[in-house]
Amino acid sequence: MEVVITATPREAGVVVADILEGTVRAGGTLGLATGSSPGPAYDELVRRHREEGLSFAGCRAFLLDEYVGIPAGHPQAYRQVIRRMFSDHVGLEVAGPDGTATDLVTEATAYEESLRRAGGVDVQLLGIGTDGHLGFNEPGSSLASRTRVKTLTEQTRRDNARFFAPEEVPHHVLTQGLGTILEAAHLVLVATGEGKAGTVAAALEGPVSAFCPASVLQLHPHVTTVLDEPAAARLRLVDYYRFVHGHKPSWQGY
Repeated sequence: MEVVITATPREAGVVVADILEGTVRAGGTLGLATGSSPGPAYDELVRRHREEGLSFAGCRAFLLDEYVGIPAGHPQAYRQVIRRMFSDHVGLEVAGPDGTATDLVTEATAYEESLRRAGGVDVQLLGIGTDGHLGFNEPGSSLASRTRVKTLTEQTRRDNARFFAPEEVPHHVLTQGLGTILEAAHLVLVATGEGKAGTVAAALEGPVSAFCPASVLQLHPHVTTVLDEPAAARLRLVDYYRFVHGHKPSWQGY
């Protein structure tokens, strides 16, 4: 696992955008996440599209998750969120699980199959929840889990409540499982802000455990974690991570 520590969220976004641009130029498949931490990376990719002509024409993209029980056109449905944040600005079509499906089990299986038919995800962008969730794999999730319905914890619902009227906050989601996420060729976790520092430390340096689902990243052979200074504040090996990145061979990419 490579840990890259930057001074600001914007600088973190530039590093993430550099990684994603390589897949875009190769016509690969992107896995996209919503949330605040990936925002600067999307902003930078939009800028490169508009100002430098970066084309997304050869790419495919898939979402990690979607709320269950809210209309497809709801402004907080993740298909709508990713369109506003990113995809509509660069002309990229993004597939996602259908949280309005009548048969959610069948929909989860179908989404897994669509990922398989696409040849898998080349680079999967990830955020991390304050309770350690990855996608919406809440604490207690199987480390081998596949796309399925999950019930959100009260912590996650409180974190999401700012986006909804009190009676609207979803209880359930369709999410790629941890086992599904681990099948992507390259995982890129971005986290910013002091509120993520404890969770980041548990995920990167704690035991691999269902109690902190993001710790499953330790099992993947190609992970890049991009943090700003506050999010990295509780890492015990922070000096070593800085040393490794500062002495990275010129021929070695992310």
